[in-house]
Amino acid sequence: MLVWSKGWRLLTWAFTVPLFLIIYGLPIGVIVLASFAGQWNDILPSNMTLLHYAKAFRTDSFDALKASLLTGVIASGAALVCGTWAALALRSLKPAPKRVLDLLFFVPSAVPSVSVGLALLVAFSRPPFLLNGTTWIVLIAHFVLISAFTYGNVTAGLARIPIDCEQVAESLGARPLYRLRRVTLPLLLPYLVAAFSLSFALSMGELGATVMIYPPGWVTLPVKVFALSDRGAIFDAATLATLLGLGTMIVLVVLSRVSNRAAAR
Repeated sequence: MLVWSKGWRLLTWAFTVPLFLIIYGLPIGVIVLASFAGQWNDILPSNMTLLHYAKAFRTDSFDALKASLLTGVIASGAALVCGTWAALALRSLKPAPKRVLDLLFFVPSAVPSVSVGLALLVAFSRPPFLLNGTTWIVLIAHFVLISAFTYGNVTAGLARIPIDCEQVAESLGARPLYRLRRVTLPLLLPYLVAAFSLSFALSMGELGATVMIYPPGWVTLPVKVFALSDRGAIFDAATLATLLGLGTMIVLVVLSRVSNRAAAR
């Protein structure tokens, strides 16, 4: 009740805005400034330049950006298909077995990503499943790490869909496939877009498992940022981190608009 009064609202904003700027705005601002810096020997950088961005689009850093985008799109798309199928398949199960299978689906999200990377490295380093050193092992790692979040979002969306809609379609003679294609999936579309958005954002920032298994020809942008910062190339690392955040934000904004339009329909 106190938050609805004008004085408490002003006090809440006066506390929240500086806290947000310190925790989130300051680190992001420092990274963006460092991406334009030629030198940084004082409180603020000097010799501002676009050279780091020019290098990012000319060197192998651009290949890392493309690798991250492709990995995010492919892994998120596969996770969306599998997560949606699993959520639909488990929807009609009894509560007890459904809770057990839900727990199994969320196990990868509870395990540290480094452990997932090590497990995949051991599992796919010998025939007949020799995937170590290939792009496939990176895609599998990202799929394993984000599939639980996709499944959780789709399951939550299914729980909010009025069951009356499907029952009416069934009473009118709609077959299961037609009912799924024309009733369930259109109603579920905003949740599907949200699930893909979350999965894509998680994939774009994934480092722990990827740094253990990536092949030389498929270096993602977080791995590249980590390697540059480890070598002391902080300005170049800040540039790639800025591009990573900007690219992810653009995709998420586009998907958010698609989700809003789907919800309005």
